[in-house]
Amino acid sequence: MDKKLKIALAQLNPLVGDVSGNVDKLITIRSKLNSEVDILVAPELYISGYPIDDLVLREDFLNLVESEIKRLVSITKDEKSAIIVGAPRKDNKAIKNSVYVIENGKIVEIKDKYELPNTGVFDEQRIFTQGQLEDCVKIKDIKFGLPICEDIWEKTVLEKLSKSGAEIIIAINASPFTTSKSFERDHVTLSRVNEIKLPLIYLNRTGGQDELIFDGSSFALNHDGNKFFCSSEFKEEVSIIDFTKENEKWIGSGNLDKNTSEIERLYKALVLGLRDYVNNNKFQGVVLGLSGGIDSALVAAIATDAFGSEMVQAIMLPSPFTGEESLNDAKEAANLLKIKFSNLEIKEAMKIIDKTLGKFNGKSFSPGITEENIQSRLRGLLLMALSNRYGYMVLATGNKSEYAVGYSTLYGDMCGGFAPIKDVWKTDVFNLCKWRNENFSDLFKGPKGKVIPQNIIIKAPTAELKENQKDTDNLPEYEILDEILKGLVEKEISVEKIVSNGFDRKIVEKTAQLLARSEYKRFQAAPGPKVTSKAFGRDRRFPLTSGFKNWN
Repeated sequence: MDKKLKIALAQLNPLVGDVSGNVDKLITIRSKLNSEVDILVAPELYISGYPIDDLVLREDFLNLVESEIKRLVSITKDEKSAIIVGAPRKDNKAIKNSVYVIENGKIVEIKDKYELPNTGVFDEQRIFTQGQLEDCVKIKDIKFGLPICEDIWEKTVLEKLSKSGAEIIIAINASPFTTSKSFERDHVTLSRVNEIKLPLIYLNRTGGQDELIFDGSSFALNHDGNKFFCSSEFKEEVSIIDFTKENEKWIGSGNLDKNTSEIERLYKALVLGLRDYVNNNKFQGVVLGLSGGIDSALVAAIATDAFGSEMVQAIMLPSPFTGEESLNDAKEAANLLKIKFSNLEIKEAMKIIDKTLGKFNGKSFSPGITEENIQSRLRGLLLMALSNRYGYMVLATGNKSEYAVGYSTLYGDMCGGFAPIKDVWKTDVFNLCKWRNENFSDLFKGPKGKVIPQNIIIKAPTAELKENQKDTDNLPEYEILDEILKGLVEKEISVEKIVSNGFDRKIVEKTAQLLARSEYKRFQAAPGPKVTSKAFGRDRRFPLTSGFKNWN
């Protein structure tokens, strides 16, 4: 072969389990590519989608994967571009996370993932068997190393590939988004390239899958560590990169997309995660309670950017404690977003429940937390009824700070099919609202310009479940609370360590106590997209019943 190489990187959004649909998409892309493209690359476990969890343990599922790979083999008989693609495979009694090299009507090579992550959201050691340390593979007379995702985060695999004569590294990935992931990937890949002195291509999938979001953000480095290609974020796209061999070194060239800010990436991730979850589960639209507060206003904006105004239904559910300010703010937010807006009062329903409860076991009770929770649960009841009637998914509007300390009501404001800001700290809620009012993206389907009323952003947060209630009646200022919670939740450090960093002991101890006591609530919460280093749910697993008291 001559000293030029053209590679197509398919940054795609596969649907887990839609094996035939995923293969159809790849075949269509290949048919549209210029015949001069030498290799078409698809992400880790693209054929099956990722994460597949226990679906991969089903024999009928693996048989379908094998059948669809044969279809890919068949279409390469045209002797055009080779295909590199990720898929699960059964190897005797073991199941491997593999990369297939398909060319000229044959499976040329199969390489298996060596480093199987088993932390946080990853359970790969539970379902996959570790592969062998692999040598490189020859495609178009060039030796390629084909590590899979986690394989590049440690030195072992790339050292082996370098020693076996690899000329170019192509790493296929299904790497979930977090706010810090971009920096981490850059650091790791630059370290590997500096060690092996070879060009490295990093191809990632995009899209939302359950609680995970994949940002794409594929890129490539030359042997000197300089980045020569970077794809779009949170989009499906096929990019062409070119290599030329100069002085026995392959030099790559491609397009470099501009970098975006952390808050922009966070907002886009939330939009994409919600969009794919609702669309892939075939809901007609979404419905949420729009209270006039900042959390529900942000969720309404995210939903409108995900689906467009016509698919979002906002409901104001005022009680006797709902102020005129909240009513006005909610209506203004709906108008700015151009979404459907309705008002359903719960005052009479509250009276009926109060009368029904009456004296219980011959006792009378003064109004308190029970009555506050009844308001929230009435709202949940009505939202779920509307979901049943119209086929809309209910969106829970709680943020991570509230979920952490239990400042939420089971079967009330926690009810819903998805919680878009469940992993977003309250301080970031404010930042996201400010960012969206000043920015727009072609990823969004909502209106341009301001979408969240300024008064919602600047007023004191309140649940409005009793007279003159403010969040700070029971909680410290969110700037303080969030920093304490980040220590307890994401860093898993002790109360003593947090106190030594300058925080008030009583506040830290109370926060730790609230965190522990709310575990059972979070266990029953709706799923929501993971965007931080440690999200509630499968990313952070604590016993519901425990005698350990970390606040003592």
